[in-house]
Amino acid sequence: MGVVSAKGLCSVGRVNARDAADPLAPFRARFVQAPDVTAYLDGNSLGRPLASTGPRLADFVTSQWGYRLIRGWSEGWLEQGQAIGDELGRVALGAAPGQTTIGDSTTVLLYKLVRAAIELRPGRTELVIDRDNFPTDRYVLEGIAAERGLTVRWIEPGDVTVNRIPLGPDTAVVVLSHVAYRSGFLADVAGITAAVHEAGALAVWDLCHSAGVIPTLLDEWGVDLAVGCTYKYLNGGPGSPAFAYVRASLIGEFRQPIQGWLGSANPFEMGQGYEPAVGIQRVLSGTPPIVGMLAMQDMIALIDEAGLEAVRAKSIALTSYAIELADELLPDATLASPRDPLRRGAHLTLDHPRFEAIVPLLWERGVIPDFRRPTGIRLGLSPLSTSFEEVEIGVRTIAELLRN
Repeated sequence: MGVVSAKGLCSVGRVNARDAADPLAPFRARFVQAPDVTAYLDGNSLGRPLASTGPRLADFVTSQWGYRLIRGWSEGWLEQGQAIGDELGRVALGAAPGQTTIGDSTTVLLYKLVRAAIELRPGRTELVIDRDNFPTDRYVLEGIAAERGLTVRWIEPGDVTVNRIPLGPDTAVVVLSHVAYRSGFLADVAGITAAVHEAGALAVWDLCHSAGVIPTLLDEWGVDLAVGCTYKYLNGGPGSPAFAYVRASLIGEFRQPIQGWLGSANPFEMGQGYEPAVGIQRVLSGTPPIVGMLAMQDMIALIDEAGLEAVRAKSIALTSYAIELADELLPDATLASPRDPLRRGAHLTLDHPRFEAIVPLLWERGVIPDFRRPTGIRLGLSPLSTSFEEVEIGVRTIAELLRN
């Protein structure tokens, strides 16, 4: 049979067998395919849109926004964030109803949750975060620390495990990522949260790189608060709003740091003085981003149909195959991600001093990973939309460009 793919780079033997045996392979046809892309390996930065999303958006413009106009607010729009949040909680987060809502960006929601958590631990003066965390998380904590006169305790670079977290009687809040944005290291949420609680502190988890691809049990693990974006594995589209989770036992004490009308008990009273809403609505501030919530509904339904355990199984298979290919074809590259699949999320990073120079050339050839400094190519393999053929095309193209 020779070779396949537009570039003639992909041997068919291993790939055909893997894709043919993949029970999730049929789901790939439900996504919009870019005609000039042979390998989309950046699903952990922006997921592909589903083909059903275009008609959903068009229908909203005409039959809802266009026909119902302002009446839409009283016909479901105001509750849409909580309704989608409950569905997301059921399908992907292991969260009972009434604890998850959609609205604001990840940055704004992270600020809100950390500020509220600090208020729940009065007298404590230290915030804990790792230096390898995503810049937004670090910047938000530094800003809050300066604002409130608190101290940031840093976990030095490396995988975040229980024994590396500086906990003590002054620890108020610990902010960590379920999956590290660069290395893909998968943290022990349950174990770390238990240790944080033992120290009398609260844990805020960033789920940006795990929501929709890693089985997550927020209620069972005793998580206090969590935040995550929806444009990666939840395919909500560029700039789609983030989600926030607040454990049921904390909601009644949650003090909103950005008091807006939608988080109040009676928004349309327009009254004097702020009284927080009952339940998860108190996490909200401004008008819900209704249009931005539309696309993620299709992906949440698709994950529910496929089953998150099956999504995770394919994620492990895809990243393991990428590592196998890198070992064979990129001997001079260094794997910056865990080899153990049980300690790895759905993406991985390879380091090589020439990677920065070849990423633009990869994009020209229709192979789309992203670059993470100082020398990393990050491969984000979204299980429902990525084939094994794409993985092989991508790694073989990287190898070819390094040879030239």
